[in-house]
Amino acid sequence: MKYESLEAFNAAQSESEQLICERLMEAINRGLPEADCKIWHGHPVWFLDGNPTVGYRKLKGCIRLMFWSGADFAEEKLRPGTGKFKDASIRYTDSAQIDDRDLQRWLGKSREIQWGYKNVSARKGRLERLV
Repeated sequence: MKYESLEAFNAAQSESEQLICERLMEAINRGLPEADCKIWHGHPVWFLDGNPTVGYRKLKGCIRLMFWSGADFAEEKLRPGTGKFKDASIRYTDSAQIDDRDLQRWLGKSREIQWGYKNVSARKGRLERLV
């Protein structure tokens, strides 16, 4: 399904998932006010200087919050992805599971620790550390 906006994406979720999405959207906007946000590959993603940084997606039974460079955050609650890239994520089934202190710390790290996903295709899948 194509969504025109973050609000449309959030509204399309179940009631409990809407609460999760709303909390995540507000926290990310507060923690990364300089980031650009758009629906990218069907879900909300925030970009710093054109580089995807954080986003969330609806999965079966949960909302997954993903940090593109999160594997290098050294955060126990964030689970690394497949290992091909530097992503890490956490899954939420209830908005009460969201720890605002953790989330704001992770958002700070997402600004400080970035891998260059913006140009990964031009580099034939090879990532380079930006900051």
